[in-house]
Amino acid sequence: MQKSTIILVFLLLTGYAAAQSTGDTRFTFVLSPQISWIKSDMDRVNNGGSKMGYNFGLLVDYFFGDNYAITSGLTINTTGGKLEYLSSGNNTVEARPRYNLRYIEIPMGLKLRSEDLKRMNIYGRFGLSPQLNIMAKDNNSKGISDEVKLLDLGYHIGGGIEYSVGGKNALVFGLLFNNGFMDTTKRNGYNDKAILNRLVFEFGFIF
Repeated sequence: MQKSTIILVFLLLTGYAAAQSTGDTRFTFVLSPQISWIKSDMDRVNNGGSKMGYNFGLLVDYFFGDNYAITSGLTINTTGGKLEYLSSGNNTVEARPRYNLRYIEIPMGLKLRSEDLKRMNIYGRFGLSPQLNIMAKDNNSKGISDEVKLLDLGYHIGGGIEYSVGGKNALVFGLLFNNGFMDTTKRNGYNDKAILNRLVFEFGFIF
């Protein structure tokens, strides 16, 4: 995982340098519903359920070729999930916390587009999803920032279509999977790694 992350960062930096020389830029406003869940690597910590949320903000495509771009931006990510903590003795349920989380996300990735298919383009994109926690509450709306780590990092991969509505404007419909690889939670007595995963139904408008 560490080696693949280094390779991906190198590709992003190389593409960004090339994009700077071409200067072709597009903006996309996104408003995307998503399903989130938290998965632990410890037997005594189970997934207690998923959470519906949303992701909205502005993405920027820096093109370094007709069909290749570096994608970045700034989005607000409302996400979370439920976990079920079991006691070490008899595996009875000790706690069932619900994590209602909000992050500022700065995605960084590569985007590949097909040639024009009448009024459509098919695209795929992948990259990294670093984010900073700005809110953490439980199911009673109580603040639990001390139980959630400030920084999170994962990768994303997905694709979709861009449907032209005239000029440079287009509608975006896509599906994106985000897989975390940093521990999200902190809980005394449980030395586990709980990662945050998301399935994003991406809707956007290119302008």
